[in-house]
Amino acid sequence: MESIQSGTSASPPRTAAPLLGEPLPVELMNTIWADRDGVHDELTHPEGLAAWLRGVQPRLAPADGPSLAQLSNPSADELRRFRQLRDALRRLAAVTTGDTRLAQDTGSDPLTAAVSAVNEACAYAPSWSALMWTGDGGPTRTDVADGTLPARILSRVAEEGVRLFTGPGRAELRACHGPRCVLFFVRSHPRREWCSADCGNRARVARHYRRRRDAGEAAKA
Repeated sequence: MESIQSGTSASPPRTAAPLLGEPLPVELMNTIWADRDGVHDELTHPEGLAAWLRGVQPRLAPADGPSLAQLSNPSADELRRFRQLRDALRRLAAVTTGDTRLAQDTGSDPLTAAVSAVNEACAYAPSWSALMWTGDGGPTRTDVADGTLPARILSRVAEEGVRLFTGPGRAELRACHGPRCVLFFVRSHPRREWCSADCGNRARVARHYRRRRDAGEAAKA
């Protein structure tokens, strides 16, 4: 853990979840990730949520960014709501991409439940426009929202999720099928196949190994 400049205390831990520069709803989906040690979930405890929120801080509204530095312990209800939204977005992404890797739901209509969860998150912290006008400057517009900082971010991510699934980004959403990968990404180039260069390298190594193995087995036959 790194020390801050004063040396008297430690900086907050960084999120362990991958941050790949994807749209915020996809970054939230990717708080579940996998490596050779298994599947991991950053949202199993409030500290993990706080670390993830600080990780996406540069992409939040300017008024929200500084507040995140003091965010260390979101409530249990806030953690539950982020998990619920994350799981709903992953379900919708799986439907969109045809990804069959998610465990089967026991509910009768998981798609309807996922849509309801996203809509609930959108309405959790309503936002509206506010007019700002000072004597020295002209009129400007700003956003005002109800709720705590995590609640405002939750609703914003949900809103962006609605735009993702109803806009042109939906056609470019992909599930990464690299070895051990469970991430999603928005394809930024027609030839992009993987969520990251590292995942692509692992896939190529695995493909090369399979070809050598198959060739060896064929030579023995």
